[in-house]
Amino acid sequence: MDRIFLYKKTTATLLILTILISAFLSACRTTDGGELSGSVDTVYESKTIVLDNTNSSDVVSDDSVSSAEDNTSKPATSSKDTVSEEKPTSNIDIVITGGSAYQSDNTDPDGIALSEKNTFTVNTKSTGKTVTSFFNNMNMWSVNAPSKDSQYDVYDFVDYVQLMQCSGGTADRDLFKDPLNKSVLDDYDFTKLINVCRTIVKNGAKPHLKLGSVPLKYSTNVAMGDFNMNIYPPDDYNVYYDYIYALAAALVDEFGRGEVLSWRFGVMTEYENDGWFMHPSGDPEETKIAYFKLYDYTVQALIDAVGDTIFVGAHSMSCTEGMRDEADFIEHVAQGTNYATGNKGTRICYLAASYYQHVAGAGVGKNEKNFIQTMSYLQQTAKKYGLNDLIYGVDEGRMLTGINTGRTSFDLNNRMVGYSYQGAFDARLFKQAVENNIGYFSSWMFLSKGRPTVSYYVAKYSSEFAGMKQVSTVKQTTSSRDADIQAISAYDPATKTLRIMAYNFKNSYEYSDKATVSFGIDAPIQSGNVSVTKRFIDDNCNYFDEWLQDRKTYNITDDMFHWSPDDPGIEVFLEAADDELADIYYKTLMPRYIEASKLTPQTETLKVSAGKLNIEDTIDGNSVVFYEIKF
Repeated sequence: MDRIFLYKKTTATLLILTILISAFLSACRTTDGGELSGSVDTVYESKTIVLDNTNSSDVVSDDSVSSAEDNTSKPATSSKDTVSEEKPTSNIDIVITGGSAYQSDNTDPDGIALSEKNTFTVNTKSTGKTVTSFFNNMNMWSVNAPSKDSQYDVYDFVDYVQLMQCSGGTADRDLFKDPLNKSVLDDYDFTKLINVCRTIVKNGAKPHLKLGSVPLKYSTNVAMGDFNMNIYPPDDYNVYYDYIYALAAALVDEFGRGEVLSWRFGVMTEYENDGWFMHPSGDPEETKIAYFKLYDYTVQALIDAVGDTIFVGAHSMSCTEGMRDEADFIEHVAQGTNYATGNKGTRICYLAASYYQHVAGAGVGKNEKNFIQTMSYLQQTAKKYGLNDLIYGVDEGRMLTGINTGRTSFDLNNRMVGYSYQGAFDARLFKQAVENNIGYFSSWMFLSKGRPTVSYYVAKYSSEFAGMKQVSTVKQTTSSRDADIQAISAYDPATKTLRIMAYNFKNSYEYSDKATVSFGIDAPIQSGNVSVTKRFIDDNCNYFDEWLQDRKTYNITDDMFHWSPDDPGIEVFLEAADDELADIYYKTLMPRYIEASKLTPQTETLKVSAGKLNIEDTIDGNSVVFYEIKF
């Protein structure tokens, strides 16, 4: 699930110094990285999109603090560039160039007039592509299902649960009765994985099984990689084929062929990351061929056991260079000789990348790709080799590190920050994804001990756009050249429902400037009263601002956290709290945070006149608003 970036390792001291400089500059500058994206498949999307995000390595090992929604999972970075118990490390150089490596946050096309308001025209009669649910995937590092909460149920919008590296690589993950007995290669025991899949299906989602790593007993020489997992290929690919075939057949026996065909499968995590997969020789070319074989034999085993319409694909880093160019793999599955069958090509249904912003609030370094660059590289390469019908998504990502460090690391345990900034960041990802044909984004968590984060609300309400038709949303004026104030709309003619999402984002925690958003809507009716529901996602439905204030009141210092205290999983400080402070937290603070997390919709009746409806609101800096208009 994590990835390594093949840049020179820095020391712990250099990491701390670099990130502190980056944090300072990010508070001073108003820009971040990106390039312009071209128009895609619709005539009314934004004329230009300037992107922001940085990317970097990812999460999780069995030695770190557990995720709030994955209690037995212990996310960490790689051992090659590990965040250890003693000191934080990094394998990415954050490039500080006085601003020249960054571009403006603002996505407004040239020529948009400055005004006190950000005005948009929305035309419900000008429909385009069908919008899909974007934040509908969730990662689980441990082989467990996300919990089902009675009040804030992630299964309301999570369609797929990704079980990362769920079929091997450690004695705990290898699906055998005796994983360490190399004299017996077929003592399969798939009970644990079947039970987790049963829970996921019962809760209303589908498993996405990331198959790998190779079981310990299948490699004569085992090398434990960056996540304490076997990175070597199998000695005998036919033996590995038998293993995957038996696993898939067991799933069919348990759930039925039709059900399993509705699931998703992947072959390894970040296949060009040498911390996940490596030939014993260490040679890049031999490693490339070894992964081609692993993919081909795995896919053929799935086809033979389940059916030739199995949904399967591969997950690369892509946001930065790995050991091999993804284009080599894409060319192989499109045009190369299948090592398992001898035929041309191998079945592939999706290509996924990892996408992380390295430091929340900072920009994209010169050696990294932003969000659209990351995904468009996969899209364009696939089309180059004749793969025109693939789904593209992010199999893991969001934020890597905070701006403040805990005792040992800047890392964000749940790969997100608690600030309302995160909600506006997510909203912009959603808009960019719709306008660039990016199908999904898989996240590590949405709830913190049952409390909704701002990311939960953005995921939940953006999922309500799914199945609707995107409609023309054109920005006419802007109130800021520094911030990104944008909107996206979709309409369902069957229910006469219009949805609008607007956000006021700047890549800075300190950004607090309010923005007025005004919508002139060409309505589907000529006159009459309409119901408008507004949901504002800001500090009023976020417990984290109260938490920050309480930290000052009760002297809850950064060193009471293992990793970055900017993470929304705040209870980890209790491991360093005395009994009196713990008692205060559970009796006084937690009940307040539960209340502070609640979002209360605002509903009003507005009038359509001569086919026009006008809506206007002022929203906070780094906040989001969702409108639901029933005509």
